[in-house]
Amino acid sequence: MSTEKIQFCQSCGMPLLDEASLGTNEDGSPNTQYCAYCYERGEFTADLTMDEMINTCVGFMTQAHPELSETQARDMMRLVLPTLARWKKHPSHHHP
Repeated sequence: MSTEKIQFCQSCGMPLLDEASLGTNEDGSPNTQYCAYCYERGEFTADLTMDEMINTCVGFMTQAHPELSETQARDMMRLVLPTLARWKKHPSHHHP
């Protein structure tokens, strides 16, 4: 097992496993903080709230991990996303 720590996208939580999965900075160089789906040419690809990001990602999570139910995937994302850089800066409005 590799001792190298896997980096995760600081927007959606996707593992950044290789350079192809990395987003790009304004100059086209790889950005090691965000994935290609979330970040392109120095900008986020979509202006989403954290809840919208969770809704967007649940389908991908259940495809990648068929053992998870939609509810389990949603619960995991609700735990993970608030710890990521993008959402720490711009917390979404929490509904009681």
